[in-house]
Amino acid sequence: MLIINAEIMTMSDRLGVIKNGYIEIKDKKIASIGNMADAPEADVEVIDAGGRLVTPGLVDAHSHIGMWEDGLTFEGDDGNEDTEPITPHLRAIDGINPLDAAFSEALNAGITTVVTGPGSANPIGGQAAALKTSGRRVDDMIIKAPVGMKIALGENPKTTYNDKSRSPVTRMATASLIREALREALDYKTALEKHEADPENEDKPDYDIKSEALLPVLRREIPLHAHAHRADDIFTAIRIAREFDLDLILVHCTEGHLIADELAREGFPVLSGPILTDRSKPELKNQTEASAGIMERAGIDVSIITDHPETPEKFLPLCAAVAAKYGMSRDGALRAVTINPARACGIDGRVGSLEPGKDGDLVIWNGDPLSIEGSPYKVIC
Repeated sequence: MLIINAEIMTMSDRLGVIKNGYIEIKDKKIASIGNMADAPEADVEVIDAGGRLVTPGLVDAHSHIGMWEDGLTFEGDDGNEDTEPITPHLRAIDGINPLDAAFSEALNAGITTVVTGPGSANPIGGQAAALKTSGRRVDDMIIKAPVGMKIALGENPKTTYNDKSRSPVTRMATASLIREALREALDYKTALEKHEADPENEDKPDYDIKSEALLPVLRREIPLHAHAHRADDIFTAIRIAREFDLDLILVHCTEGHLIADELAREGFPVLSGPILTDRSKPELKNQTEASAGIMERAGIDVSIITDHPETPEKFLPLCAAVAAKYGMSRDGALRAVTINPARACGIDGRVGSLEPGKDGDLVIWNGDPLSIEGSPYKVIC
């Protein structure tokens, strides 16, 4: 496939904006990209963009798409195993229905990559996955699984387990349960390493599925995805990550604008949102559409998320537009739904920008993607 006569926002720091360019795709990968003067002659399908804007396929770094199915209640709710508080061994890929209508709606809206996973009922909820929105079988849609380990702080675990009259019912207990699981996994890791170094004298520990699931976190192969709205919960997530020397992504970060200078010094990526919702619980009292822009100006790497189904996945471009309306730069808003979430989740080697070697996921737009009138002319994934 050869796309010609396009204004290309590559989202690549190296390539920038190509005012009148082409993109060559072979075997679903970008083979070359550049100015029209350098376009190759190819005996393939040619799409004339007619001067339209082309961006990478949009990326949502935090959702629950396919895990709370559209139009269903309990039968389609597979995101919270709230029968015990520590469940790191649960895999999102075992709970996702890729035939949920939300996937096709997302693809038609220009969202080609989503990170989806367990909800926030448990202090440790399980393993998230990065997927393409096109496909019928989860195994064929995976970009990376696991892509992160979900933990949750604040109101949600407290409420869930207070209703069950069991721990945790305080923020202290939530944090302590997370620490306990990480410490047990660290001991398990040490015992495994001793056995591998000296199998004759060191016994192999009994298989522990929960500790096993936390090994990629301890090895910094995947980050913690920490659900935290209030500033104090955000700092608790950072405290735990520092204690165990872990990678961390701050999810929601509703009060991030109140502590933007602190977060900038810490350097962890922030997934901001959802913003197209009401203040449905006390810890959202300081929610504002201006938060993403305030954090951007402080120098934080901000991504914008839907938290689907809190905001339907198909409205990710609208979320970015609202952030721009309330103070985020236009370039920052587009980066917040392309390269920033891809980098935060460690999948930028494949998606998030238009560069040779990356997946050929892109959107040709009719109009401005940050406008209510803007819509995809063609989505390629």
